[in-house]
Amino acid sequence: MWSYKDMNAQEKLISILESKVIKASSMPWTNARAVCFTECPWSSLMAHTQQYSTYGIGFSKRIVYAKHGGPVYYMRPDHFKQQMKNNAFDKYVLPFITPFSPAYRPKHMRGKYFQTVDYSHEREWRVPHDFPFAYEDIEFVILNDYHDMASFPKPLKDVIGRDKFILIENYKQIETLWPVHKM
Repeated sequence: MWSYKDMNAQEKLISILESKVIKASSMPWTNARAVCFTECPWSSLMAHTQQYSTYGIGFSKRIVYAKHGGPVYYMRPDHFKQQMKNNAFDKYVLPFITPFSPAYRPKHMRGKYFQTVDYSHEREWRVPHDFPFAYEDIEFVILNDYHDMASFPKPLKDVIGRDKFILIENYKQIETLWPVHKM
């Protein structure tokens, strides 16, 4: 039996698109299960793909919200630790919590709670369970390059619509020619 850990990123994407379900996974600090999304601006897309993957599926906030999703709660580490210690998080809130310990935190907080934990640039949203979807829910699909598009399963391209595919190599070229996001 195969599992996601045995697949490369493109194979995972195809498997998700064929099953029409994104499986929830355990969140690192709470062990609550959720599906994670980013609302990062296009200007941050390259950094995001370098950290995670050049493959992805985009959905509207309306769809994510309708499936019980919402923005992540970034919480000060002292508040987070106290709530965890007292087992005070409600089970419905727990999947949405992430500690926030930015590099600019006061010296007295360094090393006391967490190392630097700052995902606020991702503008993350989560859904606290598996995320089933229909093809018409998809706003866009991100692939790495033209080769990926050419080799992508034709039935998926047909049902999703070729106009919804975005190639990261094109975006990289734009950033090279017009580096408006670099200082």
